[in-house]
Amino acid sequence: METSPRSAGFDAARLDRITAHIERNYIEPGKIAGCQVLVARRGIPAYFRTFGLMDRERNRPMRDDTIFRIYSMTKPITSIALMQQFEEARFMLNDPVARYLPGWERLRTWVSGDGDEMETKEPARPVTFKHVLSHTAGLTYGATNHPVDKAYRRLGIQRGPGETLDTFVEKLGRAPLRYEPGERWMYSFATDVCGALVERISGQRLDAYFRERIFEPLGMTDTAFFVPPEKQERFAANYQRQPDKTLRLNDDPETSSYLREPSFLSGGGGLVGTTHDYWRFCEMLRRGGELDGARIISSRTLELMTRNHLPGGQDLTSLAIGAFSETANEGVGFGLGFAVTLDAARAGTLGEGDYYWGGAASTIFWVDPREDLVCIFMTQLMPSGTFNFRGQLKNLIYSAID
Repeated sequence: METSPRSAGFDAARLDRITAHIERNYIEPGKIAGCQVLVARRGIPAYFRTFGLMDRERNRPMRDDTIFRIYSMTKPITSIALMQQFEEARFMLNDPVARYLPGWERLRTWVSGDGDEMETKEPARPVTFKHVLSHTAGLTYGATNHPVDKAYRRLGIQRGPGETLDTFVEKLGRAPLRYEPGERWMYSFATDVCGALVERISGQRLDAYFRERIFEPLGMTDTAFFVPPEKQERFAANYQRQPDKTLRLNDDPETSSYLREPSFLSGGGGLVGTTHDYWRFCEMLRRGGELDGARIISSRTLELMTRNHLPGGQDLTSLAIGAFSETANEGVGFGLGFAVTLDAARAGTLGEGDYYWGGAASTIFWVDPREDLVCIFMTQLMPSGTFNFRGQLKNLIYSAID
């Protein structure tokens, strides 16, 4: 990819500090196997570098067209897809999702107790489209010892082999809500529910919908729910950081489940793709919903999605439950599929007004409308909170703007 930092409004030498930072702090000490960084401003690529290895076991260098597991960076794509249906007047944000999910009208909210002793009550309000788009629906990820999470496990609520979106939402509709819809924020299966809603409303499978309405119009040729045989040689290995700070192979690209078409199409975390593909998606966002003549979402709908939708304009500090997320809480709000930096001073970061998200393997992106800027960072390291890649890259990038 040809880059032009000066045309994009950067000091080239200062922007190139990214290279030394990544090599010195991450590649040379072996903290990550490899990565890619893309910075673009005003639609002009200013910085694109590929570092290290995509597969340490086989000594395969990272390629410019490496395919990564983007995990929760699937969520903004799913949210855009559901809001395309909003634009077609198929639902209103305050409509109950039970219109399309039979059984959800009988949801209960957890009050106290566990198992057979659990006390629940009728929710004060139904779960709405706005709630599932903003992670305020009362759902969880079923990963703790809270009674609601235990109920998830008893019901077999999971994303994986043998499960489908239909069976998933049916089971989820039998579990109690963790809290009253709209009153708290908790990272959850909510965006997988959004994917199920896209299917129910559009009448298409989620993969077909993504391909027809988003990937093909944007030229995202390598983004999908699995890696086909002809692309396997480009698929990166995924690593887990161990307590002794070494890396353990977490998912081998030669035997990965991503080499087979899944039964469960996870709108919350199922996609793989390349840096270039995700840049096409981010460029569409930066340009207000359109790219190269393809209108994916209207500028006004996108503006609505990237506003803070938390009650009373609060940040996540006041409303978030649980420590697991792809963002810090202070000075950060949440829209319809994106986190939003509300207050740079409280957040302790640059880029106030940007919107963003990340993935479980430490992938990140952000779009900054004020600076007309996009950044994408791809690597394959779990867990995602191991290093503050977003904060470090922000310091390096914003300090290089002329």
